Parts: sequence; C-alpha cells; structure tokens
Amino acid sequence: MKKAFIYFFIFVFMCFILPAICTKTTSKEASSEQINNVDTNEKEEVSKNKEYSYNKYGSIKLLHTDTNQVEEIPIDEYLVNVVSGEMPADYDIEALKAQAVVARTYTIYQIINNSSKHENADVCDLSTCCQAWISKENRLSRWDENLRQSNWQKIQDVVNQTKGLVITYNNSPINAFFHSNSGGTTEIPVNVWGGTGYPYLQSVETSGEEGYSQYYSEVEISNNDILKKLKSKYPNIKIDFKNSDDIKIIDYTNSNRVKTIKFGNTQISGVEARTIFGLKSANFEIVKNESSIKFKVKGYGHGVGMSQTGADSLAKSGSNYEEIIKHFYSNVEIKDVNSI
Repeated sequence: MKKAFIYFFIFVFMCFILPAICTKTTSKEASSEQINNVDTNEKEEVSKNKEYSYNKYGSIKLLHTDTNQVEEIPIDEYLVNVVSGEMPADYDIEALKAQAVVARTYTIYQIINNSSKHENADVCDLSTCCQAWISKENRLSRWDENLRQSNWQKIQDVVNQTKGLVITYNNSPINAFFHSNSGGTTEIPVNVWGGTGYPYLQSVETSGEEGYSQYYSEVEISNNDILKKLKSKYPNIKIDFKNSDDIKIIDYTNSNRVKTIKFGNTQISGVEARTIFGLKSANFEIVKNESSIKFKVKGYGHGVGMSQTGADSLAKSGSNYEEIIKHFYSNVEIKDVNSI
C-alpha cells in the first residue's frame, strides 16, 4: 500500500506539477526577453530620432560674391545647397553621402585653417575659390519640374543622415579636395600646387570613370591663337610651328598628367597649359595639324582627392560612402566632429 502511494505521488508530480513549474519559468523568461527587446527598440528609435546638436561649427558665415553680403546659416543648411550644386542629384545615394561628408570636412577645414581668406566670412559661394553654392530657387529651376521636390529631398536626406561626420587624419579634419572626373587616376597635390603635399592625398586608380561625359573632351586651337595666348604670359616666346620638335610634351607625372610641355623656346607646366588654353584637365595629348593644335583631354578638374564620377562608379558597384571616402583619402577616419 505504501509503495502504491509513492508511485501515485510520482505519477502526479511528473504529469501535472513539474510541467506547470516549467511553463511558469519559461513564461517569465519569455516575458522578460520581450520587455528587454521593447526597451532596446525604443532606445534605438529615440537615438535615431534624436536631433543632432553641434558643439562647434554648427553655423558658418557665407560670402555671397554677387552681392558681397555675408550670411550666417546653419552648416547643414549650407551643405544642402553645396551638395546640390556640386554633384548631380541622380548619382547614387552613397556617392551623395560621400559628397556631403567631404563638403562638411572641407568647410570645417577652411574655418580652422583659412579663417582670414575672406574678410568676415568663412567661405564664399564660388567653386573656383571654395565650393559651389546654389540657392534653392535656382537649383529647383534647373531640374525638371517632376523631379524638383524628390531631388531636393534626396539631397536633404544625405546631409541629415551624415550630420556631424567629418574625415580626419591624426584626429584633425583633412583638406578634403574633390573634383569632377580623374580620368581614371587621381593626382597628388604637389604636382598641381607645389608645396609639401598631404599624406592622405595619394594617387589612386578608379575604374568606371570612362563611362561619364566628363571623361573625355577635345579642344582645337589655331596656331595663331596658340601663340597669342602664350605671348600674353610670355612676351618673348618664339615658336616655329613647322619644326616638329618645337611643340612637344617633355615629361609626365606618375598619374600620366603632363608635367612639362615645350612651346618653342619656353617650357611650361601641364597645369599652366591647362589654364592658358582652357582645358578641362592636365591629362592631355597633343595632335599637331598644319594650322592648329588639337588637345585630347582625359578627366575634368585638378584631379586631387575624391573624383565625383569615381564615387558614383564605386557606389554603383556596391561601395558605401565610408568605403568611397577611404578609397580616395588614405589612412583616414570618419568621426563625429563633436569628438575631435
């Protein structure tokens, strides 16, 4: 009888009491896990929606060169107008993000290092001096009407999604040069402006740039105009256009841009030739005709830093904005400006 009672108790415990205990424990664990997940998601959502606040460089003073007026505006508001003026809105979103970070970095570098460049202003609105800046009204008027709002929203989004981010080297913002098309290989600054250069601005190759309209151009100039343009800078220049040795490229940079070119009794740099003859790049070949010279040009711009078409090509191949930036700028980090 005693054994029967023990067996009965074990049977009841195994079938009813033990499952109830396990179910209660599991339920508590599941409930706790669910609460933890909700808390985590809420924290992420709060963090995502939290408005970014600049501890410094939150606003800039912009010189409008047409009116000579200085306007103080929030930096990211300024950057929307810059990105919309510097890069086509139909470029990949990651290329546009890279442009936003590059433009923010360039701006802050100018504030820190070139504060005396413009009296009472940090930067101006000229691409030939600082960065291209275009008003919203002018920018919208140049887009097709059905794309205006979506394009503007796209530019606002890439600036907002990268708020506060800058490119740094040794924990300082870099001089983030950029240009339109590198012709396949970027240039080092020493070959463009002289000086000692920057360790983060090295020559890099980028595939896919040949597919853009900025990659190739031609300029043909008559012999008379060649001589006239050169004489404005070098009055004593003499050229025998019938002598095949009087006009020739002497040497190239490592990126295959013209380093030195000879015109008669004068030698000039490829960069200067680009300026004198209005070429899009110093990466060119010359074809001598009977009464003219044709310049066959690759790329568009000085070639230093990020190539915008190269950025778009990389983005279309799957690179994100951080990978694009680190392709064009060597050994850099992307940091929150508040942390430096």
